[in-house]
Amino acid sequence: VQLQASGGGLVQAGGSLKLSCVVSGGTLSRYSMGWFRQAPGKEREYVAAIGRTGVLDHADSVKGRFTVSRDNAKNTVNLQMNSLKPEDTAVYYCAANTNALGSRQAADYAYWGRGTQVTVSS
Repeated sequence: VQLQASGGGLVQAGGSLKLSCVVSGGTLSRYSMGWFRQAPGKEREYVAAIGRTGVLDHADSVKGRFTVSRDNAKNTVNLQMNSLKPEDTAVYYCAANTNALGSRQAADYAYWGRGTQVTVSS
């Protein structure tokens, strides 16, 4: 299974971006998906997850601003990010696991994409 994240870029504070993660070499419906991020000098941080049946979970730091979704027909998972803040600046990664529900633990994910850079200017 290969994952390819895209959609990152430079945006001003208060702006929006939509990240996408395309799954290839496997069927998205078989996986729960997660988004994580890592800022320079910091540990990888959980952002959001969506289970195989669509159960959603978002970290408190992004709740109400970010929304994860999935389109199994397109083998794509999206992360809509609104009201962006400078502290959201990081490389964003998508990840896949075979459990029914998503997880907040990076160690639970077997497959990872390369990441896409999100930079929010103040």
